[in-house]
Amino acid sequence: MLPGGPAEARHTPQLPPMPEPVRVVIVDDEPPARAKLRRFLAADPRVTIVGEAGDGEEAVRVIEETRPDVVFLDVRMPGLDGFDVLAALELDPLPHVVFATAHDEYAVRAFDVRALDYLLKPADRERVARALDRAVAAVQGPGADDVAARVRNMLEELRGRARPLERFLVRQRGRMRLVRAAEVDWIEAADNYVRLHVDKESLLARATLAEVEKRLDPTKFARVHRSAIVNLDAIRELRPWSHGDALLVLRSGAEVRLSRRYRDRLPGVLRG
Repeated sequence: MLPGGPAEARHTPQLPPMPEPVRVVIVDDEPPARAKLRRFLAADPRVTIVGEAGDGEEAVRVIEETRPDVVFLDVRMPGLDGFDVLAALELDPLPHVVFATAHDEYAVRAFDVRALDYLLKPADRERVARALDRAVAAVQGPGADDVAARVRNMLEELRGRARPLERFLVRQRGRMRLVRAAEVDWIEAADNYVRLHVDKESLLARATLAEVEKRLDPTKFARVHRSAIVNLDAIRELRPWSHGDALLVLRSGAEVRLSRRYRDRLPGVLRG
């Protein structure tokens, strides 16, 4: 058979297929910082930038819509910060995360909990390239960690060390709404959600009561029952009830039971 015939063709080695580009979302509240990072990442053929966001609320929407492999995520942003964004995502698995911030206070903590990488702004092209190498290896490499479990572990480690929770992200009829914690009268457990009572409104946010309790400012909120947390500024009256329990009358007129087991969590002036 002549060279180049069918028999020879059958033994021609097949090149492995090229891996799909890593899908990236950039989140930063500073447009120049986003533009710089976009420029560095767009120059790498291994990357496809699938979305950008300038605040935490927009970040949640963009990440859930595009389902990226990696998020370059600013830590300090108005409204929802980077940790709040990750906690609010309703995705499984969660994306890999590269933190980026002008503040270095989270750096050691981020590495302690196995964050993919950490960029201290302003990051140069070489430092971004090293972070991208890690990201590509994590996404395309064999034996990658369980991303969702790793990110959730990271959140558990860092959630309690971040600043107190100031806003809740509430999903309503296809849109997202930020609710200031100070506006919430009381919070009620609802399985894997919490029900926020804001004046006459009742709003659902995705979190457990235990998670919310850890993040709220303990000088402003207190657990008063196994299924309720109260804004101390919303309390207008304390009425005796039965068996050592009491009723808290709030500014909205709502009445919330104060269990005797939780009385010691209230300031002395309210414990009686």
